[in-house]
Amino acid sequence: MITCVITYDIDPNRRELFDEYARTWGQCSPRCGADLIGYFSPHEGSTTTAYGIYSLPSLAHYETYRACLAADPLGRENYDFARREGFIRSESRLFVKLASAPHGDLS
Repeated sequence: MITCVITYDIDPNRRELFDEYARTWGQCSPRCGADLIGYFSPHEGSTTTAYGIYSLPSLAHYETYRACLAADPLGRENYDFARREGFIRSESRLFVKLASAPHGDLS
């Protein structure tokens, strides 16, 4: 199992648009095969950093997941919404593997 942590740099004056974007991915991600942990928008501290976190069995599954999102009508609409509105200034992905107990298989 791998976990993808997406770090978003968002426009702090348009956080409500990020929240809308996140709620839509909350609908799309599970049906495209991801175990969605959640999307997190700023609350205290940084006003520009947000996260999306989900798990998948492997990087191969990640590629299938991305293709599913791109083919999904609601997923395409959400991509277009983010691009059109410009509230996401940049994003980066980090893939991590659980390395500690008690939450995962350490093998």
